[in-house]
Amino acid sequence: MIKGLFEAKRWNALFQVFPEKYIPGFMMTLKVALTGLLLALVLGIIFGMLSTSKVKICRFFSRVYVEFFQNTPLVVQVFFYYNCLPYVIDGRVPKFVLGVLGVGIYHGAYISEVIRTGIEAVPKGQFEAAYSQGFTYLQTMRYVILPQTIKLIMPSLANQALNLVKNTSVLAMVAGLDLMYFADSWGSDRGYFAQAYFSCALLYFVICFPLARLARYLEIRAKRLPVPKKRKEVA
Repeated sequence: MIKGLFEAKRWNALFQVFPEKYIPGFMMTLKVALTGLLLALVLGIIFGMLSTSKVKICRFFSRVYVEFFQNTPLVVQVFFYYNCLPYVIDGRVPKFVLGVLGVGIYHGAYISEVIRTGIEAVPKGQFEAAYSQGFTYLQTMRYVILPQTIKLIMPSLANQALNLVKNTSVLAMVAGLDLMYFADSWGSDRGYFAQAYFSCALLYFVICFPLARLARYLEIRAKRLPVPKKRKEVA
């Protein structure tokens, strides 16, 4: 049993600082997660489309982005932004911006792969039908392909959102003023690590459990949908 886990005075100390430390950290985590997810979706759509383009240079840039950010640790990326961006912009980087860039760019690489597989799952006839109606490539993507793609990849997107929320905790390493940062700071100051981390885990659970249930629901629903025919490559 963890020492002091059930000591009343430790929990009373936690409840006293909860509104002052945990709530601001919880709100910062939410804001970083939501804005970072928006950035990840934008990057994912852009690079997902580039990866399915017929232009070789577009596919090349997409692969460079995906392979680099998927195969380097998020911690290294966040420390790079924290220490190098101030020299680039000649000023301090707000913690909120640092968090959004960290999780947004990192998960954008994963979401781009999810979107790529979704686009490739759409029957080729959908492209041909759109082109026959005079649609450009971008119009075809916007009005025909991406709406179908989103329906196919919703379970994977929900899982990416779940992972993104959990990865915001890495900001604690660079004083990101997020939930994990406040929990670790308070626990270290008072020595009440059990209360600090247990309450922090519960707050993350409040965010992540509904996302996990949503992902599970979407996975079950996706199994009931008809499987699109694989696209045939023209020899």
